Amino acid sequence: MYSEKVMDHFQNPRNVGEIENASGVGTVGNAKCGDIMRMYLDIDDNGVIQDCKFKTFGCGAAVATSSMATELVKGKTIQEALEVTNKAVMEALDGLPPIKVHCSLLAEEAIHAALWDYAEKNGIKIEGLSKPKSDISEEEDDEEY
Repeated sequence: MYSEKVMDHFQNPRNVGEIENASGVGTVGNAKCGDIMRMYLDIDDNGVIQDCKFKTFGCGAAVATSSMATELVKGKTIQEALEVTNKAVMEALDGLPPIKVHCSLLAEEAIHAALWDYAEKNGIKIEGLSKPKSDISEEEDDEEY
């Protein structure tokens, strides 16, 4: 049912924890399944993500997608991180069962929420970033998998 990579990131999640005085913190959830994901970003003066950590309350797929998302954005610029989609997270994990696709959407939204927080704190606008939803189930019914 789950790929080896999903199982690895679930059993040995990378970058778990918090970043004190984070540049940006984003929290998103899915009311339908109860998953909650919080992403912390440490962004340097050049707009490069130096560190990324997460705390997730949810199923194994939620933990695995959080873990993979942190790996995908670390060392990237803000613009590159903005391009990390739920599909990119799923591909990096060698896929997810259809019933768990919403977990990858949470990961994408958590990145966007943390970037939004960073932009708000710094009074800047990040091109291509719109205000994230705090509950991704609002749009889930419209998504096509």
